[in-house]
Amino acid sequence: MRLTIPDPALVLLVGPSGAGKSTFAAAHFRPIEIVSSDALRAMLTDDPADQGASAEAFHVLSILVKGRLRRGLTTVVDATNLRAIDRRRYRQLATQHGIPTVAVAFDLPTQRYHAHNTRRPDRVVDESVVANQAERMSHALADLAEEGYAALYVIGVDQGIAEIEVVRSK
Repeated sequence: MRLTIPDPALVLLVGPSGAGKSTFAAAHFRPIEIVSSDALRAMLTDDPADQGASAEAFHVLSILVKGRLRRGLTTVVDATNLRAIDRRRYRQLATQHGIPTVAVAFDLPTQRYHAHNTRRPDRVVDESVVANQAERMSHALADLAEEGYAALYVIGVDQGIAEIEVVRSK
């Protein structure tokens, strides 16, 4: 599978915990391009799973995304991005700076999210949270097609991260 990403672009990764978003981001983007809610929670609390730090983490994430887009830099938002209102806010911010937005959604069976989640070396998200996110993913997929992205890619069970090629276009 080949994904063509404009350069610069805002790339929204969309999927439940355990979907492989961080693995995908690390494989295809420079670390400096990735703004991760987990990494920000870890910076704030020494624990990437500390949901009590989410409000602050997303405040910092927003500042970083805005600053990078203002400078015309490719920015990858590594978060679940399951809420349409959050995706709209990011798209509007990118549009203000003349940057196209690309969505990469991870559409896997619920049991795959759970399996990936339990094998994480750094943290495991509560099973009920992953189940809720998986349920919300079906709604997000329906919405994504209508939201107006420069490109929308859906990674399914048949695509392994290693089989995906990301190509940057000017």
